[in-house]
Amino acid sequence: LTVRDGQFYGSLVDILNRGAPIMLVAIGMTLVISTRGVDLSVGAVIAISGAIAAWLIVAHDAPPALVILVTLIGAALCGLWNGALVAFLGIQPIVATLILMVAGRGIAQLITQGQIMTFHDPVINFIAGGSLFYLPFAVTIVVVTLSLTAMLMRWTALGLFIEAVGANEPAAHLAGVNTTFVKVFVYTFCGICAGIAGLIAVSNISGADSNNAGLNAELDGILATVIGGTSLNGGRFFLIGSIVGALIIQTLTTTILSSGVPPHYTLVVKSVVVLAVCLLQSDAMQVSLKRLVTKGGAA
Repeated sequence: LTVRDGQFYGSLVDILNRGAPIMLVAIGMTLVISTRGVDLSVGAVIAISGAIAAWLIVAHDAPPALVILVTLIGAALCGLWNGALVAFLGIQPIVATLILMVAGRGIAQLITQGQIMTFHDPVINFIAGGSLFYLPFAVTIVVVTLSLTAMLMRWTALGLFIEAVGANEPAAHLAGVNTTFVKVFVYTFCGICAGIAGLIAVSNISGADSNNAGLNAELDGILATVIGGTSLNGGRFFLIGSIVGALIIQTLTTTILSSGVPPHYTLVVKSVVVLAVCLLQSDAMQVSLKRLVTKGGAA
């Protein structure tokens, strides 16, 4: 690590900075998956958020505070839409979020009129390009988001309610847990996290690219969550584990790209990792592994 112009530089800082959007998505995805759900629309929400921010700056010369507020409200509404489909209409999460996943990029392109909107706003550009306490400001955003989420989950009953819904929703409902509110909350919160990631993405390139913003973010978010120890079957969740999972993914991506390997190989490697983690989490595989360990110990 080296310090230049009041900021740390080095490969570790680069991984943290580039992995900030993945970490934010993973935080929101962790809560969704812990309720035995999934959000496939986070990439589209990132694209929509970036499009809203760029449109407000370019078309309306809106002040940064208004840009950030409206962008996050738009992202929250996207999450609320997903939560309403799941909680009120009883649609399967993978289908409900697939709707916005498909339509989201079209919405983003409608906002930007199918063009790449570029802008220059010092405050918005600071989100991805600035530094605070010697660290990239995007990393600071992740730390603050993680801390606030952890406090909300562990210092209130909400975290317990989320785990209860994921472990056994009918039992949680009979115990008095408002399962509808819990589901709507986690999807709305996931949308907000994706919205923050969208602000970082749009700040990083000083523009909105609806075709590429947040591409495969849903894969990275799910992978980071399961690597971090949160089961796809719901129940207990591990926020710190999801952050570690996101950093592992970003390290893997950075290593592959810096080695001169074609970028599309990254997707293959990620898919293999997803398969391996899912196999390790399956009940049948765990039983088989326990039998092997027992036989090995007996021998």
